[in-house]
Amino acid sequence: MKDPEKVKKITSSSLKKALRLLKFIRPYKFQFIIGLIFLLLTGISSLAFPKLTGTLVDAQNLENVNRVGLILITVFLAQSVFSYFRIYLFEYVTQNMLANLRETTYSHLIRLPMSFFSARRVGELNSRIAADISQLQTTFTTALAEFLRQIVIIIGGMVMLSMISLRLTMFMLAIVPVLALAAVFFGKFIRKLSKEAQNSVAESNTIVEETLQGIANVKSFANEFLEMTRYSKKMKDIVGVSLKAAKFRGAFVSFIVFALFSAIIAVVWYGIILRQQGEMSNGDLISFVLYTIFLGASTAGIADLYSQLQKAVGSTEHLMEILEEIPEPIDLKFEKNGFSRDGGSISEGKIDGLVSFKNVAFFYPSRKETEVLKNISFEVEKGEQVAIVGQSGGGKSTIVSLLLRFYDVSSGNICIDGKNIKDFSLTGLRNQMAVVPQEVLLFGGTIKENIAYGKPGATDQEIMAAAEKANAKQFVESFPEKYETLVGERGIQLSGGQRQRIAIARAVLKNPAILILDEATSSLDSESERLVQDALEKLMKGRTSFVIAHRLSTIRKADKILVVDKGIIKEEGTHEELMNHSEGIYKGLSLLQTEI
Repeated sequence: MKDPEKVKKITSSSLKKALRLLKFIRPYKFQFIIGLIFLLLTGISSLAFPKLTGTLVDAQNLENVNRVGLILITVFLAQSVFSYFRIYLFEYVTQNMLANLRETTYSHLIRLPMSFFSARRVGELNSRIAADISQLQTTFTTALAEFLRQIVIIIGGMVMLSMISLRLTMFMLAIVPVLALAAVFFGKFIRKLSKEAQNSVAESNTIVEETLQGIANVKSFANEFLEMTRYSKKMKDIVGVSLKAAKFRGAFVSFIVFALFSAIIAVVWYGIILRQQGEMSNGDLISFVLYTIFLGASTAGIADLYSQLQKAVGSTEHLMEILEEIPEPIDLKFEKNGFSRDGGSISEGKIDGLVSFKNVAFFYPSRKETEVLKNISFEVEKGEQVAIVGQSGGGKSTIVSLLLRFYDVSSGNICIDGKNIKDFSLTGLRNQMAVVPQEVLLFGGTIKENIAYGKPGATDQEIMAAAEKANAKQFVESFPEKYETLVGERGIQLSGGQRQRIAIARAVLKNPAILILDEATSSLDSESERLVQDALEKLMKGRTSFVIAHRLSTIRKADKILVVDKGIIKEEGTHEELMNHSEGIYKGLSLLQTEI
C-alpha cells in the first residue's frame, strides 16, 4: 500500500510547474497583493506583543503603564482587523482561482482523445479534479498564509532577540530549535503509527463488507468460522498497532513536557544571570522568553506546513500533466460558428453517408507491437445497412472507433462522400453520427434531459416525437412524472430495454446521417428485444448504418455483412451469399448459434 504520508520533495522542476498556477491567480493579483500586505502586518503586530509586554513590566509609573497598556490593546485590535482581511482576501483569491482551475482542467480533460482515457483509470482522473484541487484549496487558504506568517515571525523574532541580548540569543539557539525539530520528527513517527492503525481498521471494514456482500457464498461453503477467525486476527493487529502508538505517544508527550519546558527554564536561568550582571532588565527577560516561545512554536509548526506545501506541489504536478496533454481540435461553440444539430457544418454541408475504408491499418498507441486492423478495405453506399461480425477481439469495434475518429488510422484512408475524414472538422463529423451502444449510459437527470442529450435545446414536441419513434412513449407516459422522471445514477431506475429505447430516442433526435449500433439488443428479454428491434429498424431506414453483431439472427436483412477475423476482412456479402460458402466463417458461426 502506498504510504499516504510520503510526499515528493520540492525540486526546481516541480516548483516550476507549481508556479504555472500563478496564471490562475493573475486575474485576482490586486486582492492577493493586498492579502500579502495584511499578512505582513499580522506578523509584525504579533512580534510587537512580546516587546510591549517587556516594556510594560519595566514601566516605572502608572502613566507609562497606562500608555503601554493602551498601545497593547491597540495592537491587538489592529491584529484582529489585519487577520480578518488576510483570511477573507486569501479565501476570495483561492476560491475564484480554484473555480477557474477546476473549469480549465475539466474543459481540457473532456477534450482529450480516447487514447488518453484508455491509458488511465476514471478514479485517478476524478482524483485529480477532486482531491488534488482540494489539497490546493487547503494550501492557499491556510498553509501558504500560515507558512509565510511563521517565516515573518521567525526572521523578525531572531532580529528582536539579537537586539535584546546577543549572548542569550546564542544560548537559546543552541537549545530550543534543536528540541523543536526533534519534536517534529518524533511527531511524524507518531502520525505514521496512527496511520497504520487506521489502515488496519480500514482492512477490517473491508472484511466485513466483503463478507456481508457475499454472505450467500459464506454460508453455502459453511465458512462462518473462517471469516470469524480472519476478523479476529485483524482485531488483534489493530490492538497491537494502537498500543504501540499509545506507548510512543505517551513518550512523545513526556518528551515535550520535559524537554521544551526545561529549555525555557534554561533560557530563563541564563537570562537571570545576565540580568544580575546588568546586561538586561526584567522587561527584556520577559520579552526574550516570549520571543523564544514564539520562535519555538513557529519552528515546530513550519515543518508541518512545509510538508503541506510539498503535497500541494505534488498535486500541481499531477494537474499540469493533464493540462500538458494535447486536446482534440473540438469546436466548443459549434452552433455559433456555423454548426447545427441537423446537418453538421453549414460550410461543409450535410453528408450523404457514402463511406469507404482504403487499405486501413491500425494499432493502438499503447500497444504498437500488435496490429489490430490489417489493410482493411470496403465501401458502403448511402443508406446501406452494414453488419460487422466476428469473434471478440477481431477488430469490429475498432472499425467504428476509427469512423468516429476516436483514433486516427496508422496507415490508409477513411473517406466519407469521397472526402478524407481528417479534412472534416471533428465536431462537424461527429455531429452527423449517432451511437446506440450495448451498455447504455444514462446521466443522472430526467428522461427528458437524457433524450435531449442528442439535441440540446430541443423542444418538448421534438422530444416526445423522438420517444414515440423509439417505442418509448408508452412506458415513459406510464410514470407519474412522465418525462420529468429521474432515471437514477447511470439509469438504474430503468430496465435494460427502457434504457435502450431512451438511447434510440436520443439518436432519433440527433437525426444522424450515419448510425452505429453496437449489439443493441444482446442482453434484452424477448419482448424488450422486439420493441427495440422495431425502433432500430425505423431509425436505420434511409441512413447509412453500421451494426456490430454477435447474434447473427438480427442481421439477416443487412445489405452487406463484413466478417472480421484477426484484423482482416475474411468474407463480405449478404446473408444468402455468405451461407453459400461451404467452408465460410460466417456459415460456421451461424450454424453454431442455431445449434445452441
